Amino acid sequence: MLAAVQWVHDSAAYDETFARPGEPRPHYLPLVSALESFTQAEIERRERLQRLSLIDQGVTFTVYGEKEGIERIFPFDFVPRILSAEEWARLEAGLIQRVTALNLFVLDVYEGQKCFKDGVIPAALVLSRSEYKRELLGVLPPRRIYTHVVGTDLIRNERGDYLVLEDNCRCPSGVSYVLENRNLLTRVFPEFFTAYPVRQVRDYPNRLLETLHFSAPRFAEQPVAVVLTPGIHNSAFFEHSFLAREMGVFLVEGRDLIVEDNHCFMRTTRGRQRVDVIYRRVDEDFLDPLTFRRDSLLGVPGLVNVYREGNVAIANAPGAGVADDKSVYAYMPALIKYYLDQDPILGQVETHLGFRKDDFAYIRDNLAKLVVKTCGDSGGYNMLMGPFATKKEIDAYLAQMKENPGNYIAQPLVELSAHPTYVGGRFEPRRIDLRPFILYGNKVQVLPGGLTRVALRAGSYVVNSSQGGGSKDTWVLAPRAA
Repeated sequence: MLAAVQWVHDSAAYDETFARPGEPRPHYLPLVSALESFTQAEIERRERLQRLSLIDQGVTFTVYGEKEGIERIFPFDFVPRILSAEEWARLEAGLIQRVTALNLFVLDVYEGQKCFKDGVIPAALVLSRSEYKRELLGVLPPRRIYTHVVGTDLIRNERGDYLVLEDNCRCPSGVSYVLENRNLLTRVFPEFFTAYPVRQVRDYPNRLLETLHFSAPRFAEQPVAVVLTPGIHNSAFFEHSFLAREMGVFLVEGRDLIVEDNHCFMRTTRGRQRVDVIYRRVDEDFLDPLTFRRDSLLGVPGLVNVYREGNVAIANAPGAGVADDKSVYAYMPALIKYYLDQDPILGQVETHLGFRKDDFAYIRDNLAKLVVKTCGDSGGYNMLMGPFATKKEIDAYLAQMKENPGNYIAQPLVELSAHPTYVGGRFEPRRIDLRPFILYGNKVQVLPGGLTRVALRAGSYVVNSSQGGGSKDTWVLAPRAA
């Protein structure tokens, strides 16, 4: 039996692949034809090969609190998402604009705080957040860059419009899966690539290393960069080790670094070596027990003093977390206009803030229609999906909200776009999002594509790996020759 007869469609969502049932969008037509040329047995054989490759390569993520073990293979679906050169050009321009404004905002928060004085965003909203580090007021990073690596989540609504869902400016993860997905699909389904001019992603580690070297505080021919990981039990440890290996730098834990004379050194088998740049994958609260959490065993005592003295760069810079607070998100159109005097290129989801009394009253009275999130959490945790929640769940969540209204935001449920995904022997529609990765070094640049996350459970809107999601390879097509 041919796989072609197994297509299933979702009439409610924007279909990324088909303009209507049986009619692929022009840039998907070669892919659909290739898939329909395979027999069911051949597809199943390739899928088994794919799973074995994931196991052999150790492409994993960690789920906390699972009795059967914390480490799992990251699910991968072999049907790639394809973005045309034209739609990518607009996304890229919008992301560059957004990250530029985000960095200017964080710089302003820790320097002049003009955005507060000019009434663009309430000072109380920002300064009350745990992500705001008053210890770093007036302490600016080398090159005045806070947001070296940003992962901005994009969704597509039922009309096909791209919207920003949130920004991740602290320790965004997932780029290692972007690279591994491409490698895997090239091995298992090489036929897919013959008809497409797909832009490459394999140079990301080099781009990241160049970004880190650019941020180095001293002018050395070869700045020394390291990746600081919390350790093997962290959910993104695979990525930490992957990026360190691909960049050719040391992967270190806090205990591997020491501070002396306001400089940071790494312990090596050949003695101590000075460190210029730390790509931290440790939350800033645990970065230095002498400055932030005193109970931290993950950080480096005295590291913030080295940073204050300008003797080490930290990416992303401590304090950058104020930029991805979900309440700050609501003010991003105004912040883009304020700092850049431009209208936002990319839209975003209507957002109600518990911080505002009128908004909180609206949220309280409409919980059954809204998606409610805490401002500082990620990974799909501590959310209320109002349209799918029971009255008991809604009442319990409202009781939590009343204790700290300013810690919550609410948004209408957006009907995420759908993409064919191979599930149970059929190509079924599953909801997806997209996390492009943006680097801020000597210029702002965006990796072509990003991590397309897919909700593998039927009917689910939650794409996070910790909540049962997987991923797809994401293709950006090269522009047509003039």
